[in-house]
Amino acid sequence: MPSQTSPSFGSTPASLSMSIDRRTFLQSLGGGFGALAANALFATEDKQPHFTPKAESVIFLFMYGGPSQVDTFDPKPALNKWANKAIPVYRKEDGFFQGETKPTAMPSPWSFKKYGQSGIDISELYPNLCQHADKLCVIRSMHADSNNHGPALSQMNSGFILPGFPTMGSWLGYGLGNASQDLPGYVVLLDKNGAPVNGAINWSNGFMPARYQGIPFRATGTPIANLSRPKGVSVEDQRARLDFLKEQNQNYADLHPGDSALEARIEAYELAFRMQAAAPEVTDLSLETEFTQKSYGLENDMTKNFGRNCLLARRLVERGVRFVQVYSGGNTGPSAWDAHKDLKGNHSRQTAQTDQPIAALLSDLEARGMLDKTLVIWGGEFGRLPTHQGSKGRDHNPFGFTYWMAGGGVKPGYIHGASDEFGYHAAENKVHVHDLHATILFLLGLYHERLTYRHLGRDYRITDVHGKIVNELIA
Repeated sequence: MPSQTSPSFGSTPASLSMSIDRRTFLQSLGGGFGALAANALFATEDKQPHFTPKAESVIFLFMYGGPSQVDTFDPKPALNKWANKAIPVYRKEDGFFQGETKPTAMPSPWSFKKYGQSGIDISELYPNLCQHADKLCVIRSMHADSNNHGPALSQMNSGFILPGFPTMGSWLGYGLGNASQDLPGYVVLLDKNGAPVNGAINWSNGFMPARYQGIPFRATGTPIANLSRPKGVSVEDQRARLDFLKEQNQNYADLHPGDSALEARIEAYELAFRMQAAAPEVTDLSLETEFTQKSYGLENDMTKNFGRNCLLARRLVERGVRFVQVYSGGNTGPSAWDAHKDLKGNHSRQTAQTDQPIAALLSDLEARGMLDKTLVIWGGEFGRLPTHQGSKGRDHNPFGFTYWMAGGGVKPGYIHGASDEFGYHAAENKVHVHDLHATILFLLGLYHERLTYRHLGRDYRITDVHGKIVNELIA
């Protein structure tokens, strides 16, 4: 795909007073659309991939805080042999909180078994997900560049440690367009405890036009605030108001062609109008069968919040949404996978909330014939060290951790790469974040080296100047 010139934002209009009056007027006309329009939703064009894709959509299950690879999908018996002894590969400079982080091996408190014909090792933390072992494509050799949540989240979402760059959902929207006429192409489903650190940076459009940023849906209540039609306003009246808005906005946009935010606002008002019918239907989970609701754990206080989001993710991609990111863990500390002080308590809770819903999602996608075209991704911003932090916790570890994918053209029942004997560093067939991003784009029919966007005189891509497609992961 040829690169495109990025938008340049013009100076303040000469008639400032008229601009302010106009904004006030438009806000009063817009009624409930203001918050949605400000998010500048995707355009509804449908672009062509570079080649025939294996996947059409992505559900990214993001375990914010850093799940421990040696306690979930990468067993390390050596930790039992070296328990409470300094492991020979430990480096003090790797410890984020050096005063608390120790060089001594900390065995996993959970046992592992091999599951499925593939014999993939899965921890007892996942009694439901383990039944889907033969669907999983497990990467045990992931590595990244930061052991701090903020930069690591930024890199996993955008490819860059620094903020200000487009995230994966934005790149897919830019490269493939939006397949749905009535819903945004990039949706973020947050944990009940709130957003992770960085907030909206995690679903930012960066320097791309505003239309490509992600739209967060609220965990409870109406998914998008102020979406409902104002009381006393008929469909016909609202349509007339929107037509007038569009005319005024378009006149202004014609005078300021570089202002992408205004163009996105025009599109957003139109999409919001259509979403008033589509969004309430897609988020009404009561329309699902009792069996489906129970399978996702909606009747259980422990699983209902993440289960709701997993079910909603399926309903969204079923209706053409391109990229859905589902967060487990919100805000900071104990509400996320950030097990600094109590690994057992933290991971027991987080997996209890997510295991059943993830298993239900895989089953549901398969039963509906959607799994082959939906790429499901599981992982966090990094993993955790195999050593002690304090007496019961583990510190951050970007040097070697685990991701898995399912469906969407990946090789099922497959383990790729390996960490060292302690689960400390990626050791064999290493996969960097850039390689993961290149592979995800490839599965959706895009070459990462060709998907570029010109900004400040340079052609940027999500993989920067790095990245290679990991062909071994592809079926």
